[in-house]
Amino acid sequence: MPSEPLVAEHILEFPGGYARTTGPVIGRFLTELRGGRIVGVRTAEGKVLVPPLEYDPASGEAVTEEFVEVGPAGTVTAWAWVDEPRGGHPLDRPFAWATIKLDGADTALVHAVDAGNAKALRIGSRVWPVWRSERTGHITDISYFAPEVTKIVSPVRAEYRLQVGGSLLTFLEGVERGVFLGGRCPSCEKVYVPYRVFCPACGGPIADQLELPDTGTITTYAINNLPDPRAPEVPFVSAYILLDGADIPMIALVGGVPAHEVRQGMRVRAEWVPEGERTKSMANVRWFAPTGEPDVEL
Repeated sequence: MPSEPLVAEHILEFPGGYARTTGPVIGRFLTELRGGRIVGVRTAEGKVLVPPLEYDPASGEAVTEEFVEVGPAGTVTAWAWVDEPRGGHPLDRPFAWATIKLDGADTALVHAVDAGNAKALRIGSRVWPVWRSERTGHITDISYFAPEVTKIVSPVRAEYRLQVGGSLLTFLEGVERGVFLGGRCPSCEKVYVPYRVFCPACGGPIADQLELPDTGTITTYAINNLPDPRAPEVPFVSAYILLDGADIPMIALVGGVPAHEVRQGMRVRAEWVPEGERTKSMANVRWFAPTGEPDVEL
């Protein structure tokens, strides 16, 4: 029989924590962090090292005594995403470890970036430090870096009034009665819905009013995924509908059919609110629903 493997468990621990002196270079860096500033040290060749080192890693020579304030913003030069943070990580949500070259520095430091999701971060992303309110002189005085603000959401609300003109009032009075009123141009013989008093094509006056049926054909449409209080459901369809006898389509909602089943050429009919609820408004038409007739070839 194979013998059991010999296992010895060991613990390496420094009671009270591992302590070392910081020296004049690292000590200055940590002291500046406590004050909310980031500094680097200049080498004999003029490069600025961040974090600062006591010796130039390229030449081995001692650095100068010149400290340079850098950042606070910087540019991400490389990064790795952490989907599942562990107990010792600086954030309790997904984040990135990144090398960040601070403005004015020639080297990069490693720190956490709270970007929200991996798609929001790329090489070249600009980031800024987020400082702890209480700082002690440690690299963790910077809680993390966050991307530059590239988008804001502002509430927008405008109130305005529209004065209904004569031709639109005529059309809406028809809608209140449950009919669509159009007008035929005596010159080009095009029928326009809603009714208007002048032909938009030839400019001639339109005197003839026509009552058009509430059936028509979908000429084109769009599927919408944002909520709309007028829509039957989300996603919903808004469509251009060519009423029978008209030459110009009108826009309206489409209901009574799943959005993915709507198509060009579909025959539809207006769904009206009850007569007692009607006003001079297009809200009298809830939407257009399929009639079940064969599609029209456009």
